[in-house]
Amino acid sequence: MRLNIGEALNVKMSMEAPHRAEPALRQLPSAPTRLPASGASARPSRLGWLDALRGIAALVVVFDHSSYAFMAEFRRELMPEFNTSRYGIMVFFLVSGYIIPASLERRGCVRTFWVGRLFRIYPLWGAVVTAVLAAGLLGFAEIRDFGGQSVATVAVAHVTSLQELLGTPNLLLVLWTLSYEMAFYLLVVALFSVRLHQRSATVAITLAALAAGSVAVGTVLPVSALSGAIGTGPLVAVAAITMVVAIYCASARSPVRRVFGAMLGGALALALVAFNGTVPMWEGLVILAVMFLGTAVYRAESGQSTWRYAACTAAVVVACAVGSAYRYGDGSHFTRRGWILAFLLAVLTFGIGLVLRRRRIPRWLTGLGTISYSVYLVHPVLLAVTDGTIGRWRQDNPMLEVAFYAVLLPLCVLTYRYIEAPGQAWGRKLARRVQPP
Repeated sequence: MRLNIGEALNVKMSMEAPHRAEPALRQLPSAPTRLPASGASARPSRLGWLDALRGIAALVVVFDHSSYAFMAEFRRELMPEFNTSRYGIMVFFLVSGYIIPASLERRGCVRTFWVGRLFRIYPLWGAVVTAVLAAGLLGFAEIRDFGGQSVATVAVAHVTSLQELLGTPNLLLVLWTLSYEMAFYLLVVALFSVRLHQRSATVAITLAALAAGSVAVGTVLPVSALSGAIGTGPLVAVAAITMVVAIYCASARSPVRRVFGAMLGGALALALVAFNGTVPMWEGLVILAVMFLGTAVYRAESGQSTWRYAACTAAVVVACAVGSAYRYGDGSHFTRRGWILAFLLAVLTFGIGLVLRRRRIPRWLTGLGTISYSVYLVHPVLLAVTDGTIGRWRQDNPMLEVAFYAVLLPLCVLTYRYIEAPGQAWGRKLARRVQPP
């Protein structure tokens, strides 16, 4: 049976991840649009190219994880040459960098921005976490070991979505990218609140330079350095309280409180990314630089900056990232060749999408982008179930790989329609109520 994802969805909305084009930048159509027989959109969508990029990135990330179970031999040969996971997430981060600041600035209100983000992320997040816990209790999946951390610590860390930066293992491995997304939100709000949001290119260059500098001087911190210094539990408590205070104050009407809350959140994000990540400091800074590079491209595309400035920013970020990876690499867990190729291809993919942004995009591809957040979060649950039932195969089995996609994609259409879309609708309603005059 042929699955036409585009026609299965009557609305075209987008994700933010791990994490996604912002749905608030579009208006819901009053009725489904009739499409030409070719399957391409009747007219190019201004954000259709971002949907396409997210769809491609989601499929690559799924392959990266499912290949452990069904394509182990091929994976062993591919990974040293091309890190598929880093390729997919870097494309996601570029898309987020492009769309998230645009969402905040279009709203012009930090309060409604946070309402939109929370209702975009957490409904599906909650459903997926519940599903994996239920599968573990029923014996269909294995729950990760949290190294003796208390249930309260793990739960609070995950609710903040900063668990990757708080020294707490992720319940699902893919949730780690949401921590960097959340850090990016806090930084974007901070820049917006102090009226420095137009300096995206400067921020990207600064972060990239800091990343390169940290490698050049040999800065090597242990994994989760802050957690090791003060303890994971206390750090989680302090970070959670700080985050709540930051968001609350940044959403206030008082200008002084808004600036205080925004700067507090930005400081929290930078401290955690630089000093408490599980990836090297330089890579955490590169991730943030990549997202702000996406923002710099948005500035140029919207006429707020020049294309020459965006191109110079891209050159600096790419040079610093590649140089850092080259100097840091070839350890047993980090093959410099695989990371660098994946990073360069991710930037190239984003660039090609940008060049083709006014072309018609096939509906099936934009449909994949629409459900990409579901694809990203749901596939680890399905993999956990297959690991607990049919197990992993030592030899390549392409038929099982195809069957995995055949089960996953229809399931994600359902999770989008019945979890994601209603959650976004509730978020829009609440945002209209809480938006100040």
